[in-house]
Amino acid sequence: MLKLVRPLFVLTLSFAAFVPAVHAADNAHSNPPSTLFVMTNDAAKNEVIAYERLLDGRLSFKQRLVTGGRGSGGTTDPLQSQGSLTITGDRRVLLAINSGSGTVSSFRLLDGLPILVDQEPTGGSEPVAVAEHNGNVYVLNAGGNGAILVFHIDGRGQLRQMPNSTVRLTATHSGASSISVSPDGRTLAVIEKVPNNIDTFPIHPDGTLGDVVVNHSVTPGVFSGVFTPTGKLIVSENQPGGSEVSSVSSYAVNTNGTITAISQSLPTRGDGNCWNALTPNGRFVYVDNSATGTVAGFSVAATGAMAPIGGTIVGFRAANTTNLDMAISADGRYLYTLNSGTGSVGIFQINADGSLQDLGEIEGLPKTVGFNGIAAL
Repeated sequence: MLKLVRPLFVLTLSFAAFVPAVHAADNAHSNPPSTLFVMTNDAAKNEVIAYERLLDGRLSFKQRLVTGGRGSGGTTDPLQSQGSLTITGDRRVLLAINSGSGTVSSFRLLDGLPILVDQEPTGGSEPVAVAEHNGNVYVLNAGGNGAILVFHIDGRGQLRQMPNSTVRLTATHSGASSISVSPDGRTLAVIEKVPNNIDTFPIHPDGTLGDVVVNHSVTPGVFSGVFTPTGKLIVSENQPGGSEVSSVSSYAVNTNGTITAISQSLPTRGDGNCWNALTPNGRFVYVDNSATGTVAGFSVAATGAMAPIGGTIVGFRAANTTNLDMAISADGRYLYTLNSGTGSVGIFQINADGSLQDLGEIEGLPKTVGFNGIAAL
């Protein structure tokens, strides 16, 4: 295993940390450099840190950029969410949640590097996640009554709140943690941890939301959900009760908003599975077992049926790594994990059969200081 150990100021001066060579990213718009983004979630000054993956395979520190807002601060996973840092479907805008100031920031991506364009209030308290589809941006507020607010984003990255677009969640302080839009743009899925609900909302043609349909999960510990390219919903479940009890399920979303299980509660052979990442082609999904320092992998059929890759565990880290949020590069070749316990980003190459090759870590980030949010071009 290649392990790179450098303090952050050395990364800043050298602008480089090395991993094995890879192919260039295959992007749809002017082939921008493959870039990794990590969010500090700092309570005084939220920032995004950008790393570029070069043609010779290096990961190069590029810059730190302020979001204009404040994060929540904290130590380990304070946002308790997936999707606090998100790239739009056309790969032209980076969206960042500022939980401490109740705003969302937008960065226009030029040659893979972000330029701050806008910052807007989210219409609620403690925003934790953001999703986008065809120019409509959905922000999930977890605090207070809980709410979703809809924006439209233009080609420059400017955000405009859509009138009468606020929709309330099912309860106060319900632990909202994840928001995802189906590939056909017709359904929004939200996870509420406290009642253990998988909520769906119909999306109207103008992008606004209809009435919530509540689906109570038969498996405890729901945390995050992501849609596959064929419209199936994959949900990570951090089940309580001790070691190696986490699981992952897949569902079909029916036309009335109810869900039907396809693969129910497959064990992830670890503990603390809260986050998941799907390859762009939808063939594989990976989940982080943060409490046991492992990554589990599953193949995903077009029907949504899942099966473990090999022995399920495809990546290993030390038990104190606390691997949190995950991201996959736009070319589908690299998986990144945000490691709070060691102050690092884990790097895995995704092989053709879905297995992972461990390429080590980029170290030098501060440990247990509340970092949340990771996204990749």
